[in-house]
Amino acid sequence: MTDRRGFLAGLLATGVAPRAGWAEAGQPVVLAAGMRPDGVYVLCGLGRDGGLRFTVPLPARGHAAAAHPERAEAVAFARRPGRFALILDCVSGAERARLQAPAGRHFYGHGAFSGDGRILVTTENDYEGARGVLGFWDVTRGYRRMGEVGSGGVGPHEIRLMPDGQSLVVANGGIETHLETGRAKLNLGEMRPNLSYVDLDGMMLEQVALAPDLHQNSIRHLAVARDGTVAFAMQWQGDIYDSPPLVGMHQRGSAARLIGTEADGADMQGYGGSVAVLADGAQVAVTSPKGGVARVYGASGRLEARVALADVCGVAALRHGSEGFWLTTGDGLVTDMGASWQMRHPMRWDNHLVAL
Repeated sequence: MTDRRGFLAGLLATGVAPRAGWAEAGQPVVLAAGMRPDGVYVLCGLGRDGGLRFTVPLPARGHAAAAHPERAEAVAFARRPGRFALILDCVSGAERARLQAPAGRHFYGHGAFSGDGRILVTTENDYEGARGVLGFWDVTRGYRRMGEVGSGGVGPHEIRLMPDGQSLVVANGGIETHLETGRAKLNLGEMRPNLSYVDLDGMMLEQVALAPDLHQNSIRHLAVARDGTVAFAMQWQGDIYDSPPLVGMHQRGSAARLIGTEADGADMQGYGGSVAVLADGAQVAVTSPKGGVARVYGASGRLEARVALADVCGVAALRHGSEGFWLTTGDGLVTDMGASWQMRHPMRWDNHLVAL
């Protein structure tokens, strides 16, 4: 008969041994990447009071993270065009695995777990082929790469799990880049952004594109309400004084609709940095670090709040409770949208907040 130690070793080998949950990590409600005053890059967990619950060092600047749905494990993605992603134990701080983008690929800074936490999907650039790729990784086998499929467009950025737990929505931003030229945009005249829906087998389920005259409105960031409504934030690649609205909404089977006005786009200097939606879909928040503003729209598209805040980018709607939206800034501020409370950390918060 196998003894207990051998039994546990076998479970660990197959990746199914029980691991600490988020309660053991201090019950954080959001994750955020940042940089400390000493120049060290970190991934942090913030509690419901805005205080730090854990801080894990990163080897380079982070962008966003993907949180495992059950255990205290997060994937920290390097800023585009990064070639690594770290799987971190948020209790011990240990690095459990390191993903390396395959030859000819780089990551776009985002990923998403399947509903059961057994698969991680990453957005990637096939920079020689000028096409977007979704990489599939088997979590139960130590994040071994399972394969890849086309993302349905160019420049896939954020990816989100849909409420059914079995399908994903991808923001194909439409911008071609190449590893040798860094963040240079190579095809602004021929951009074709879209939203693509895929299942966990890689099958394309649906695509929706913007009107042809909006082909330079790069779809970048996503948030999903409980009923499957997708909110998306865009970054205009034309003249900022001609910026169209930068927030859109979509439900499968219908056309995408933009909310807000051209004046809103100019107020944000053509740049939507991040987006969040309340679980019931009643409100959508979008940030712009370039415009120094956060805006909240009702489901009808009417502007309901505008907050001027320097270098604001991170935004999240907590998954539990009725706190509304949280914001973070590049000078260390964490606050709720209504500024009923604020906390400042010695940290330069990066672009995104990830709700747990």
